[in-house]
Amino acid sequence: MPNIKSAKKRVLITAKKNAVNKSNKSEVKTAIKKLNAVIDSGNYEEAVKLYPETAAAIDKSVSKGVYHRNTAANKKSGLMKRINALKAE
Repeated sequence: MPNIKSAKKRVLITAKKNAVNKSNKSEVKTAIKKLNAVIDSGNYEEAVKLYPETAAAIDKSVSKGVYHRNTAANKKSGLMKRINALKAE
């Protein structure tokens, strides 16, 4: 534990921010897992319906600074590729 008052404060703030970011990442991962489960089941219509919710969760985490915008774009792109591949089948 640090001795300087400002350093102690930074430790507390970092812990809080870490908890918020972890929660946010977990929310995004859960949304992606739900969508991947639907894609794996082969249900195209349900996947198309669920995609906007998942994309919104990813975008929300970008606006909060949890993910970089390019990382979010990469995640959304990968999901959309899987959905489009499902359509082609």
